[in-house]
Amino acid sequence: MENAAFNRKSLLLIIVASLGYFVDIYDLVLFGVVKADSLLTILPHASDQVRAATGKMLFNYQMIGMFIGGLLWGVLGDKKGRVKVLFGSILLYSIANIANAFVTDIPSYSVIRIIAGIGLAGELGAGITLVSELMPKETRGYGTMIIVCFGALGAVFATLIGAKGEALGTFLGTTIGIKMLNWQIAYLVGGMLGLLLLIIRMGSLESRMFEQMHQEGTTRGNLRLIFGNRKNLIKYIQCISVGIPIWFVIGLLIMNSKDDFGPLLGVKTINNGLAVMYAYIGLSIGDLVAGLLSQWLKSRRKVVMIFLLMTLIVTSSFLFGSKTVSEDTYYLYCFLLGASTGYWAIFVTIAAEQFGTNIRSTAANTVPNFVRGSVFLIVSLFVILTSLFPIGVSALIVGLLSVASAFWGIYHLKETFAKDLNYHEEFI
Repeated sequence: MENAAFNRKSLLLIIVASLGYFVDIYDLVLFGVVKADSLLTILPHASDQVRAATGKMLFNYQMIGMFIGGLLWGVLGDKKGRVKVLFGSILLYSIANIANAFVTDIPSYSVIRIIAGIGLAGELGAGITLVSELMPKETRGYGTMIIVCFGALGAVFATLIGAKGEALGTFLGTTIGIKMLNWQIAYLVGGMLGLLLLIIRMGSLESRMFEQMHQEGTTRGNLRLIFGNRKNLIKYIQCISVGIPIWFVIGLLIMNSKDDFGPLLGVKTINNGLAVMYAYIGLSIGDLVAGLLSQWLKSRRKVVMIFLLMTLIVTSSFLFGSKTVSEDTYYLYCFLLGASTGYWAIFVTIAAEQFGTNIRSTAANTVPNFVRGSVFLIVSLFVILTSLFPIGVSALIVGLLSVASAFWGIYHLKETFAKDLNYHEEFI
């Protein structure tokens, strides 16, 4: 009976974490989908160049928030518990989403994107840490696979709501007399979805490993366990490097479809939101395949290496396979690019499995957020290179560097499939 109850709670955890990550990705992608419309409303008389620059600035603010949030939620997860972080992060980005629907000026928009970034930084790491510690070591890969596969579909939902929010806007206008634009509806939907998640009761479900560690009074969430330990620091950097190609593809190739890579392939009518949607559909399918393949091969490292080779092949074909493609072919490339980088679940699981229970939440939260934050460096390097080389060559150079760093990282990391996670990191 106890095992049955435990399994039910584990299933509930996977459902809640999956829905939480769904909303997490929804909001993360949503800004890219609606930023143009929202800035057109807030800055109606500004030039396209000013609005574009403002959009990049706001995105950077969101990334700053995610850097801060990664450290904050990670340490809190190790000190106070994984469940508290899971719900605290959902609550914060839900409130930020709702507030974002009512911004009327850029300073307010900036503050809210920072707050949203802080909230977004905690959900995935907390969910992956909990699942990794609660599920049997031989099958925990299935749990993390489900979370990320379902969560990635939040990008699809964000694109659809961002483009088709008129029906909800009309309903609100007739029922409460408030007329709202598509982008405002999209932010409200994200906020309400997050708040609905908090209604689901999780009881006393907390990681047994954390509870045991808490009772023993073990030092928890001390950053010196990573940054003051040379071996752990190198391992930490290697974990980050493994995920960089994913955000090279999403943050550079996909997010800049309309401005750079659509025109490069002779397509001038690319919709950025659709490019993101197809990429995330591919990412979700890729994560499903990667998770199943990992369980079959009983290896995370081999699967990552396979997907890195796929990323290299698809990226090269995308940039140099043809000088002119149709719009449908471009979206197919977006899908294939997403599928080839569909090892996000395994990547975050590897980060969680590399470290002891007393610093695991910190690692699982900060590593993916540092990878997301690497978009700033990736895009900056791309911009510098475009002053020396054509766009395609510049993107390929950045991609080669990203994939090479990932190969270096995964080659040196130890295999963690079915690893016993009930251990602590010690000061040296």
